[in-house]
Amino acid sequence: MSADEPLVLGIETSCDETGVGIVRGRTLLANTIASSMDEHARFGGVVPEVAARAHLEAMTPTIERALAEAGVTLDDLDAVAVTSGPGLAGALMVGVSAAKALAVSRGLPLYAVNHLVGHVGADLLRGEQLRPALGDVGELELPTVALLVSGGHTSLLVVRDLVSDVEMLGETIDDAAGEAFDKVARLLGLPYPGGPQIDRVAADGDPLAIRFPRGLSLPKDMAKHRYDFSFSGLKTSVARWVEKREATGEPVPVADVAASFREAVADVLVTKALAACADLGIPRLLLGGGVVANARVRELAASRASRAGVELRVPPLSLCTDNGAMIASLGAQLVAAGRAPSGLDFGADSTLPVTEIQVR
Repeated sequence: MSADEPLVLGIETSCDETGVGIVRGRTLLANTIASSMDEHARFGGVVPEVAARAHLEAMTPTIERALAEAGVTLDDLDAVAVTSGPGLAGALMVGVSAAKALAVSRGLPLYAVNHLVGHVGADLLRGEQLRPALGDVGELELPTVALLVSGGHTSLLVVRDLVSDVEMLGETIDDAAGEAFDKVARLLGLPYPGGPQIDRVAADGDPLAIRFPRGLSLPKDMAKHRYDFSFSGLKTSVARWVEKREATGEPVPVADVAASFREAVADVLVTKALAACADLGIPRLLLGGGVVANARVRELAASRASRAGVELRVPPLSLCTDNGAMIASLGAQLVAAGRAPSGLDFGADSTLPVTEIQVR
Protein backbone atom coordinates (compact mmCIF):
# COMPACT_ATOMS: atom_id res chain seq x y z
CA MET A 1 0.00 0.00 0.00
CA SER A 2 1.20 3.46 -0.84
CA ALA A 3 0.91 5.70 2.22
CA ASP A 4 0.56 8.72 -0.07
CA GLU A 5 -2.19 7.35 -2.30
CA PRO A 6 -4.30 4.83 -0.36
CA LEU A 7 -7.28 3.29 -2.15
CA VAL A 8 -10.18 3.62 0.28
CA LEU A 9 -13.83 2.57 0.08
CA GLY A 10 -16.20 4.68 2.18
CA ILE A 11 -19.68 3.75 3.41
CA GLU A 12 -22.24 6.36 4.53
CA THR A 13 -25.67 5.45 5.97
CA SER A 14 -26.43 8.21 8.48
CA CYS A 15 -29.90 9.01 7.10
CA ASP A 16 -31.85 7.96 3.99
CA GLU A 17 -29.08 7.63 1.41
CA THR A 18 -26.86 4.58 1.02
CA GLY A 19 -23.59 6.08 -0.16
CA VAL A 20 -20.50 4.17 -1.27
CA GLY A 21 -17.49 6.08 -2.53
CA ILE A 22 -14.01 5.06 -3.62
CA VAL A 23 -11.03 7.40 -3.65
CA ARG A 24 -7.33 7.09 -4.27
CA GLY A 25 -5.75 9.68 -2.04
CA ARG A 26 -7.62 12.82 -3.06
CA THR A 27 -8.80 11.52 -6.43
CA LEU A 28 -12.45 10.56 -6.68
CA LEU A 29 -13.00 7.28 -8.52
CA ALA A 30 -16.62 6.50 -7.64
CA ASN A 31 -19.51 8.17 -5.86
CA THR A 32 -22.51 5.84 -5.89
CA ILE A 33 -25.74 6.61 -4.04
CA ALA A 34 -28.98 4.68 -3.55
CA SER A 35 -31.67 6.92 -2.06
CA SER A 36 -34.80 5.78 -0.24
CA MET A 37 -36.32 9.27 -0.42
CA ASP A 38 -39.32 8.12 -2.45
CA GLU A 39 -40.21 5.60 0.24
CA HIS A 40 -40.26 8.35 2.87
CA ALA A 41 -42.17 10.88 0.75
CA ARG A 42 -45.56 9.37 1.55
CA PHE A 43 -44.87 9.92 5.26
CA GLY A 44 -43.68 13.50 4.79
CA GLY A 45 -40.27 12.81 6.32
CA VAL A 46 -37.64 10.18 7.03
CA VAL A 47 -38.89 7.13 8.94
CA PRO A 48 -35.87 5.56 10.72
CA GLU A 49 -37.05 1.96 10.42
CA VAL A 50 -37.77 2.36 6.71
CA ALA A 51 -34.36 3.95 6.18
CA ALA A 52 -32.55 1.09 7.95
CA ARG A 53 -34.35 -1.55 5.89
CA ALA A 54 -33.59 0.34 2.67
CA HIS A 55 -29.89 0.51 3.57
CA LEU A 56 -29.84 -3.22 4.19
CA GLU A 57 -31.37 -3.96 0.80
CA ALA A 58 -29.20 -1.45 -1.09
CA MET A 59 -25.83 -2.11 0.51
CA THR A 60 -24.45 -4.96 -1.61
CA PRO A 61 -25.69 -3.61 -4.98
CA THR A 62 -24.33 -0.15 -4.17
CA ILE A 63 -20.89 -1.51 -3.25
CA GLU A 64 -20.85 -3.52 -6.47
CA ARG A 65 -21.80 -0.45 -8.54
CA ALA A 66 -19.10 1.65 -6.90
CA LEU A 67 -16.41 -0.97 -7.58
CA ALA A 68 -17.49 -1.21 -11.22
CA GLU A 69 -17.53 2.58 -11.60
CA ALA A 70 -14.04 2.86 -10.09
CA GLY A 71 -12.71 -0.07 -12.12
CA VAL A 72 -11.27 -1.81 -9.06
CA THR A 73 -11.98 -4.94 -7.03
CA LEU A 74 -12.19 -5.59 -3.31
CA ASP A 75 -8.70 -7.09 -3.51
CA ASP A 76 -7.34 -3.72 -4.64
CA LEU A 77 -8.55 -1.82 -1.56
CA ASP A 78 -6.13 -0.56 1.08
CA ALA A 79 -8.74 0.39 3.70
CA VAL A 80 -12.42 0.80 4.49
CA ALA A 81 -13.98 3.88 6.12
CA VAL A 82 -17.49 4.15 7.54
CA THR A 83 -19.70 6.74 9.22
CA SER A 84 -20.00 5.89 12.90
CA GLY A 85 -22.13 8.96 13.69
CA PRO A 86 -23.91 11.23 14.14
CA GLY A 87 -27.15 10.16 12.47
CA LEU A 88 -30.07 7.77 12.83
CA ALA A 89 -28.99 4.90 15.05
CA GLY A 90 -30.63 2.11 13.06
CA ALA A 91 -29.38 3.45 9.74
CA LEU A 92 -25.83 3.84 11.08
CA MET A 93 -25.85 0.25 12.36
CA VAL A 94 -26.36 -1.11 8.85
CA GLY A 95 -23.36 0.76 7.48
CA VAL A 96 -21.15 -0.06 10.45
CA SER A 97 -22.03 -3.76 10.23
CA ALA A 98 -21.36 -3.86 6.49
CA ALA A 99 -18.00 -2.09 6.88
CA LYS A 100 -16.90 -4.43 9.66
CA ALA A 101 -17.86 -7.49 7.64
CA LEU A 102 -16.00 -6.19 4.61
CA ALA A 103 -12.90 -5.27 6.60
CA VAL A 104 -12.72 -8.55 8.49
CA SER A 105 -13.39 -10.74 5.47
CA ARG A 106 -10.68 -8.98 3.44
CA GLY A 107 -8.21 -8.30 6.23
CA LEU A 108 -8.43 -4.54 5.67
CA PRO A 109 -7.87 -1.73 8.20
CA LEU A 110 -11.14 -0.04 9.18
CA TYR A 111 -11.62 3.64 10.01
CA ALA A 112 -14.79 4.74 11.82
CA VAL A 113 -15.24 8.45 11.14
CA ASN A 114 -17.43 11.42 11.91
CA HIS A 115 -20.16 12.24 9.41
CA LEU A 116 -19.90 16.02 9.87
CA VAL A 117 -16.13 16.11 9.42
CA GLY A 118 -16.64 13.98 6.33
CA HIS A 119 -18.51 16.89 4.72
CA VAL A 120 -15.34 18.95 5.03
CA GLY A 121 -13.31 16.08 3.56
CA ALA A 122 -15.46 16.25 0.44
CA ASP A 123 -13.81 19.55 -0.49
CA LEU A 124 -10.44 17.81 -0.86
CA LEU A 125 -11.56 15.59 -3.70
CA ARG A 126 -10.49 16.07 -7.29
CA GLY A 127 -10.85 13.99 -10.43
CA GLU A 128 -12.07 14.03 -14.01
CA GLN A 129 -15.74 13.67 -13.10
CA LEU A 130 -15.49 16.76 -10.86
CA ARG A 131 -13.53 18.94 -13.26
CA PRO A 132 -16.55 20.69 -14.88
CA ALA A 133 -17.93 21.68 -11.46
CA LEU A 134 -14.62 22.65 -9.87
CA GLY A 135 -12.97 24.67 -12.61
CA ASP A 136 -9.73 26.20 -11.35
CA VAL A 137 -10.54 26.00 -7.62
CA GLY A 138 -7.33 25.63 -5.61
CA GLU A 139 -6.59 23.41 -2.66
CA LEU A 140 -8.40 23.90 0.64
CA GLU A 141 -6.38 26.00 3.07
CA LEU A 142 -6.67 25.55 6.82
CA PRO A 143 -7.90 26.78 9.17
CA THR A 144 -11.36 27.30 7.74
CA VAL A 145 -14.81 27.96 9.10
CA ALA A 146 -17.30 25.33 7.89
CA LEU A 147 -21.08 25.72 7.77
CA LEU A 148 -22.82 22.35 7.42
CA VAL A 149 -26.55 22.48 6.75
CA SER A 150 -28.79 19.48 6.15
CA GLY A 151 -32.06 17.89 7.18
CA GLY A 152 -30.59 16.68 10.45
CA HIS A 153 -27.77 19.10 11.20
CA THR A 154 -27.04 22.80 11.21
CA SER A 155 -23.49 23.15 12.50
CA LEU A 156 -20.82 25.82 12.46
CA LEU A 157 -17.27 24.49 12.85
CA VAL A 158 -13.72 25.70 12.79
CA VAL A 159 -11.38 23.19 11.16
CA ARG A 160 -7.72 23.71 11.99
CA ASP A 161 -6.57 20.22 10.99
CA LEU A 162 -8.91 17.77 9.28
CA VAL A 163 -7.62 14.69 11.11
CA SER A 164 -6.85 16.14 14.53
CA ASP A 165 -8.40 19.55 15.33
CA VAL A 166 -12.07 20.31 14.64
CA GLU A 167 -14.10 22.48 17.00
CA MET A 168 -17.85 23.00 17.19
CA LEU A 169 -18.63 26.73 17.36
CA GLY A 170 -22.39 26.42 17.32
CA GLU A 171 -25.33 24.31 16.19
CA THR A 172 -29.09 24.25 16.04
CA ILE A 173 -30.87 24.17 19.37
CA ASP A 174 -34.13 22.91 17.84
CA ASP A 175 -35.08 22.24 14.21
CA ALA A 176 -32.26 21.89 11.69
CA ALA A 177 -32.59 24.13 8.63
CA GLY A 178 -33.47 21.23 6.34
CA GLU A 179 -36.14 20.05 8.76
CA ALA A 180 -37.65 23.55 8.78
CA PHE A 181 -37.76 23.52 4.97
CA ASP A 182 -39.66 20.22 5.04
CA LYS A 183 -42.18 21.44 7.60
CA VAL A 184 -42.85 24.76 5.87
CA ALA A 185 -43.22 23.00 2.54
CA ARG A 186 -45.84 20.70 4.05
CA LEU A 187 -47.60 23.77 5.48
CA LEU A 188 -47.74 25.29 1.99
CA GLY A 189 -49.02 22.09 0.41
CA LEU A 190 -45.73 21.28 -1.29
CA PRO A 191 -44.39 17.71 -1.52
CA TYR A 192 -41.45 16.18 0.33
CA PRO A 193 -38.53 16.84 0.34
CA GLY A 194 -39.25 20.47 1.08
CA GLY A 195 -35.93 22.10 0.22
CA PRO A 196 -36.06 21.71 -3.57
CA GLN A 197 -39.79 22.52 -3.61
CA ILE A 198 -39.37 25.73 -1.61
CA ASP A 199 -36.48 26.70 -3.88
CA ARG A 200 -38.60 26.08 -6.96
CA VAL A 201 -41.62 28.16 -5.99
CA ALA A 202 -39.57 30.87 -4.27
CA ALA A 203 -38.02 31.76 -7.62
CA ASP A 204 -41.33 33.45 -8.52
CA GLY A 205 -41.81 35.16 -5.16
CA ASP A 206 -40.70 38.34 -3.42
CA PRO A 207 -38.19 37.65 -0.64
CA LEU A 208 -39.03 41.01 0.96
CA ALA A 209 -42.80 40.51 0.94
CA ILE A 210 -42.93 39.26 4.54
CA ARG A 211 -40.41 39.96 7.29
CA PHE A 212 -40.11 36.64 9.11
CA PRO A 213 -37.97 36.48 12.29
CA ARG A 214 -34.26 35.67 12.29
CA GLY A 215 -33.79 33.28 15.21
CA LEU A 216 -31.11 33.96 17.84
CA SER A 217 -29.99 37.13 16.06
CA LEU A 218 -31.13 39.80 18.52
CA PRO A 219 -28.54 41.52 20.74
CA LYS A 220 -29.92 39.72 23.81
CA ASP A 221 -29.23 36.35 22.14
CA MET A 222 -25.71 37.02 20.93
CA ALA A 223 -23.82 36.66 24.21
CA LYS A 224 -24.88 33.05 24.70
CA HIS A 225 -25.92 31.96 21.20
CA ARG A 226 -23.73 33.96 18.82
CA TYR A 227 -23.00 30.90 16.67
CA ASP A 228 -26.10 28.83 17.44
CA PHE A 229 -29.19 28.48 15.26
CA SER A 230 -32.92 28.24 15.92
CA PHE A 231 -35.53 27.70 13.21
CA SER A 232 -38.50 26.55 15.31
CA GLY A 233 -39.73 30.09 15.89
CA LEU A 234 -39.41 30.89 12.19
CA LYS A 235 -41.44 27.80 11.29
CA THR A 236 -44.13 28.80 13.80
CA SER A 237 -44.18 32.37 12.48
CA VAL A 238 -44.80 31.11 8.95
CA ALA A 239 -47.60 28.85 10.21
CA ARG A 240 -49.30 31.71 12.07
CA TRP A 241 -49.04 34.03 9.05
CA VAL A 242 -50.61 31.42 6.78
CA GLU A 243 -53.37 30.67 9.33
CA LYS A 244 -54.30 34.35 9.60
CA ARG A 245 -54.41 34.68 5.82
CA GLU A 246 -56.64 31.63 5.48
CA ALA A 247 -58.92 32.88 8.27
CA THR A 248 -59.71 35.99 6.21
CA GLY A 249 -60.54 33.88 3.18
CA GLU A 250 -57.69 35.37 1.18
CA PRO A 251 -55.50 33.11 -0.95
CA VAL A 252 -52.06 32.36 0.44
CA PRO A 253 -49.32 33.82 -1.80
CA VAL A 254 -47.27 30.63 -1.73
CA ALA A 255 -44.40 32.01 -3.80
CA ASP A 256 -43.99 35.07 -1.57
CA VAL A 257 -44.17 33.02 1.62
CA ALA A 258 -41.63 30.54 0.29
CA ALA A 259 -39.27 33.29 -0.88
CA SER A 260 -39.55 35.22 2.40
CA PHE A 261 -39.00 32.07 4.47
CA ARG A 262 -36.03 31.06 2.34
CA GLU A 263 -34.55 34.54 2.71
CA ALA A 264 -34.84 34.39 6.51
CA VAL A 265 -33.04 31.03 6.65
CA ALA A 266 -30.30 32.10 4.27
CA ASP A 267 -29.81 35.40 6.09
CA VAL A 268 -29.28 33.73 9.46
CA LEU A 269 -26.98 31.03 8.10
CA VAL A 270 -24.73 33.41 6.21
CA THR A 271 -24.70 36.15 8.87
CA LYS A 272 -23.57 33.80 11.63
CA ALA A 273 -21.02 32.01 9.47
CA LEU A 274 -19.37 35.25 8.35
CA ALA A 275 -19.45 36.55 11.92
CA ALA A 276 -17.38 33.51 12.91
CA CYS A 277 -14.91 34.23 10.11
CA ALA A 278 -14.54 37.84 11.31
CA ASP A 279 -14.29 36.94 15.00
CA LEU A 280 -11.64 34.29 14.43
CA GLY A 281 -9.76 36.14 11.73
CA ILE A 282 -10.23 33.28 9.25
CA PRO A 283 -10.89 34.52 5.70
CA ARG A 284 -12.30 31.21 4.47
CA LEU A 285 -15.78 29.69 4.61
CA LEU A 286 -16.69 26.20 3.46
CA LEU A 287 -20.32 25.20 2.87
CA GLY A 288 -21.56 21.62 3.00
CA GLY A 289 -24.74 19.59 3.42
CA GLY A 290 -27.84 19.13 1.33
CA VAL A 291 -29.33 22.57 2.05
CA VAL A 292 -26.34 24.08 0.23
CA ALA A 293 -28.19 23.01 -2.93
CA ASN A 294 -30.55 25.89 -2.15
CA ALA A 295 -29.92 28.57 -4.75
CA ARG A 296 -30.49 31.53 -2.42
CA VAL A 297 -28.15 30.19 0.27
CA ARG A 298 -25.35 29.89 -2.27
CA GLU A 299 -26.13 33.25 -3.88
CA LEU A 300 -26.28 35.17 -0.59
CA ALA A 301 -23.15 33.48 0.74
CA ALA A 302 -21.24 34.34 -2.43
CA SER A 303 -22.22 38.01 -2.46
CA ARG A 304 -21.65 38.65 1.24
CA ALA A 305 -18.43 36.65 1.40
CA SER A 306 -17.07 38.64 -1.52
CA ARG A 307 -17.87 41.94 0.20
CA ALA A 308 -16.23 40.69 3.42
CA GLY A 309 -13.09 39.50 1.66
CA VAL A 310 -13.79 35.89 2.61
CA GLU A 311 -13.00 33.01 0.25
CA LEU A 312 -16.12 30.91 -0.22
CA ARG A 313 -15.75 27.23 -0.99
CA VAL A 314 -18.65 25.04 -2.04
CA PRO A 315 -17.96 21.44 -3.11
CA PRO A 316 -19.79 20.19 -6.22
CA LEU A 317 -23.44 19.59 -5.34
CA SER A 318 -22.99 15.84 -5.84
CA LEU A 319 -20.63 15.93 -2.83
CA CYS A 320 -22.74 18.25 -0.65
CA THR A 321 -25.51 15.78 0.10
CA ASP A 322 -24.66 12.69 2.17
CA ASN A 323 -22.32 10.43 0.21
CA GLY A 324 -19.71 7.72 0.65
CA ALA A 325 -17.01 9.64 -1.24
CA MET A 326 -16.63 12.18 1.56
CA ILE A 327 -16.24 9.36 4.08
CA ALA A 328 -13.64 7.66 1.90
CA SER A 329 -11.85 11.01 1.56
CA LEU A 330 -11.61 11.47 5.32
CA GLY A 331 -10.52 7.85 5.70
CA ALA A 332 -7.78 8.36 3.11
CA GLN A 333 -6.49 11.39 5.01
CA LEU A 334 -6.33 9.37 8.23
CA VAL A 335 -4.40 6.61 6.44
CA ALA A 336 -2.00 9.11 4.87
CA ALA A 337 -1.44 10.74 8.27
CA GLY A 338 -0.38 7.36 9.69
CA ARG A 339 -3.33 7.06 12.06
CA ALA A 340 -3.98 3.61 13.49
CA PRO A 341 -7.21 1.93 12.37
CA SER A 342 -10.27 1.81 14.60
CA GLY A 343 -10.86 -1.26 16.72
CA LEU A 344 -13.73 -3.56 15.87
CA ASP A 345 -15.63 -2.82 19.08
CA PHE A 346 -16.95 0.61 18.03
CA GLY A 347 -20.66 1.01 17.40
CA ALA A 348 -23.13 3.40 15.87
CA ASP A 349 -23.22 6.66 17.83
CA SER A 350 -26.18 8.86 16.91
CA THR A 351 -24.80 11.79 18.94
CA LEU A 352 -21.09 11.47 18.11
CA PRO A 353 -19.45 14.85 18.90
CA VAL A 354 -17.65 16.59 16.05
CA THR A 355 -14.45 16.71 18.08
CA GLU A 356 -14.26 12.91 17.74
CA ILE A 357 -13.03 12.80 14.16
CA GLN A 358 -12.17 9.10 14.31
CA VAL A 359 -13.68 6.55 16.68
CA ARG A 360 -10.91 4.38 18.01
